[in-house]
Amino acid sequence: MKHLNKILVAAMMVMGLSSQAQDSNNPWAISFGVNAVDTRTSAGGGDGWFDRHFSQPFETKDNWNVLPSVSYISVSRYLGDNFSFGLQGSVNKIDKYVKFDPTAPGHDSRGYVNSNPGDLMYYGIDATLRYSFMNVIGSKVIDPSLHVGGGYTFFGDSSYGTINPGAGLTFWFTENVGLALESSYKKSFGDREDASGTPDAPSHFQHTAGLIFKFGGKDTDGDGVYDKDDECPEIAGLKEFNGCPDTDGDGIADKDDACPDVAGPKEFNGCPDTDGDGIVDKDDACPDVAGLKALNGCPDADGDGIADKDDKCPNVAGPKDNGGCPWPDTDGDGVLDKDDKCPTVKGTVANGGCPEVSAEVIKQLNDYGKTILFDSGKSSFKSQSYPVLQSINDILKEYPNSNFMIEGHTDSDGSNALNQTLSENRAAAVRNYLVEKGINTDRLRSTGFGETKPIASNRTSKGKAENRRVEVSLIKE
Repeated sequence: MKHLNKILVAAMMVMGLSSQAQDSNNPWAISFGVNAVDTRTSAGGGDGWFDRHFSQPFETKDNWNVLPSVSYISVSRYLGDNFSFGLQGSVNKIDKYVKFDPTAPGHDSRGYVNSNPGDLMYYGIDATLRYSFMNVIGSKVIDPSLHVGGGYTFFGDSSYGTINPGAGLTFWFTENVGLALESSYKKSFGDREDASGTPDAPSHFQHTAGLIFKFGGKDTDGDGVYDKDDECPEIAGLKEFNGCPDTDGDGIADKDDACPDVAGPKEFNGCPDTDGDGIVDKDDACPDVAGLKALNGCPDADGDGIADKDDKCPNVAGPKDNGGCPWPDTDGDGVLDKDDKCPTVKGTVANGGCPEVSAEVIKQLNDYGKTILFDSGKSSFKSQSYPVLQSINDILKEYPNSNFMIEGHTDSDGSNALNQTLSENRAAAVRNYLVEKGINTDRLRSTGFGETKPIASNRTSKGKAENRRVEVSLIKE
């Protein structure tokens, strides 16, 4: 029976290692140390129930049975809401058994006698539900508790069940290591002794004192913040940020920091604003120079709405279409080159920047036209007409935006049909000459009127000479 008891206790103690324990961070706890068994509480005598059970609680020398070695081990697991559940295995040797016998030799003043029942072996297997007041009192060192449970006790050759109310007090040296003190009243429901006076199922106090270790908390990143409370469980961080890192040290956790590698103020979500223009560097196209929000943080010195970095003329306002530079007016006529149909020739605004053809110019052209000489009956020019043609060409070049009509006229000699054809050919000859000299074809038209529009009498040689002419008129679109 004794060997079986030892085997059962050993088995239960091993099972306890995989059982249950302590707080939400480290849910497991293991405790081991010494235990003391005091049988005084069930010896009887005393002045009432309380005196019988709780008088002389610390008569350690006379009443406590203690093995001078590790004699108990317990394992527990935290359940939540300050509750934990544990299993404990203990071993002892009973060589001090207290009886109430005022007639026996050697009794004390209260009638108690302490004897050795034969060095009986003691084994206990107990399950406990414990409530800790540590969080209630707001302490991190002192951990008072109450517990209740049940167990099975092997007392010499006897074995019996017990109900175990009790209290404990733990002093935590660190978060995980402490000194655990506990007392349990193990109430039995059998006979205290058998007929021969041998202990059978005595109720008793069991006191324990030992070291307790909490463990089982998972801290994957090793930053001292348990995974269950760690908002960044796989990256080492700081306790003040619930386990998240603050790489740039700006007081904002990386997970909330828009610029985790560069320190910045909280109002910009951890991003810097080097130039102080209210636009964070990561969004600032010109982070080292204060600028405007509308231009992504870049300055606009000339106020033309174009950032200096994109402005070809940053100190002079100008339109975007011209790269921020003002449009030129090369000929100074008040019409910008971009709108000036004659950008290199001074003109008028009304004529799109081109010079306007005046009546004086038309008169001069016609005066030249009257001196153009053709071979008789032909559309070819006499040699002395070329300087005149060149003068007409020079004038037309001064008005590059104007279109002209070249008109041919004849005297009345010859048939009407012949004169019509001749006038058309001579006008075309003048047009062709001017085109060859660089006047745009689209600017010139030619026509002939034959002998239908004389400007002098065809009865005289002088009048006929005046009627043989070329006239130039302005085509008004």
